[in-house]
Amino acid sequence: MSHASNKIGVLVAQLGTPDAPTPDALRPYLRQFLSDRRVIDYPPVLWQIILHGIILNTRLRKSARLYQKIWLDEGSPLLVYSLQQVKGLQTRLGDSYQVVLGMTYGNPSIKTALHHLETAGLDRILIFPMYPQYSSTTTASVYDSVFQSAAGAPGEHKRFVPTLRFVPPFYAHPGYISALKNQIDKECVAWGKTPDKVIFSFHGIPMRYVQTGDPYPNHCQITAQRLADALQLAGDQWVLSYQSQFGPEQWLTPATNKVLESLPASGCHNIMVVSPGFVADCLETL
Repeated sequence: MSHASNKIGVLVAQLGTPDAPTPDALRPYLRQFLSDRRVIDYPPVLWQIILHGIILNTRLRKSARLYQKIWLDEGSPLLVYSLQQVKGLQTRLGDSYQVVLGMTYGNPSIKTALHHLETAGLDRILIFPMYPQYSSTTTASVYDSVFQSAAGAPGEHKRFVPTLRFVPPFYAHPGYISALKNQIDKECVAWGKTPDKVIFSFHGIPMRYVQTGDPYPNHCQITAQRLADALQLAGDQWVLSYQSQFGPEQWLTPATNKVLESLPASGCHNIMVVSPGFVADCLETL
C-alpha cells in the first residue's frame, strides 16, 4: 500500500468464463469452478477422483462446442457485457470511484482486481456481487474469494487489509425490477406479439442446499412475483422454473425444459423466457 486515496474502489464481481471456447481453455476453468466446495460439496477425495477421472475427460469437447455457439467476435459474452457494465458504472459514479471487474473463476480474477485497487492506494472497497438472488453457490463464493484475496494466503503475512463492504442481494430492489420490466417491454415490442406465457427461469441448485439453509428459492419467488406485478401479468400468464440441473440428486423444480414441453398442450404457443437471475448473458442463458 503506497498511499491512501480518497477514492472508493468498486469491485464488480462476476462468476467467470473460460479464456477461449476450446477444450484446452475449458480445462482450467471447469477444474477451478467444479472444485469450489460452495458449488459441489461432495467429499473432496471422492469428488476429485470423479472430476479428474471422468468429467474433465468427457465434458471438455461438448462444453467447448456450446461456448463456440455463443462466442462473440470480441470474446466471451459474459466478459464483454460485464466490461460494458463496468464502463457504464464508472461513467455514472464519476472520478471519486474506481470500478474494476473481478471474477470468481477465470480471468480477470477477484484477486487480480483487488490487487489492482490496493496498488492504486484505495483502502475502501465496495464489493458488488452480480447476483440479485443470494445463493451459497454464487454470492458466498464471492465472499470467500474476496476475504481470501484481501487478507492474503496463509503464510503470506500480508500486513494491510482494506476496508470491505458488500452490496447486499437486490432481488426486490425497485431499480432492478424496473430495469427488467423495461427490457421485457422492449423485447415484446420487437417481437410484435403478446406472450401466451412468460417463464421466469432461474438457475437451479440442489434441493439439499435449500433444506440446509440456502434462501435462494425464496429470493427467486419474490423477484418473479414483483416482476409479474410490474408487468401486470395475471397468475395464469406466468410461471417460475429452474434450469441447468447437474448431477443425480434432486434439484429445485419445476424444471424449465419440462415446463416448455408441457405448454403447447395447454394452448400456449407464444412463449417468452426471461432469466432474471443473470445480469450478463453467457452459456446458461444463450
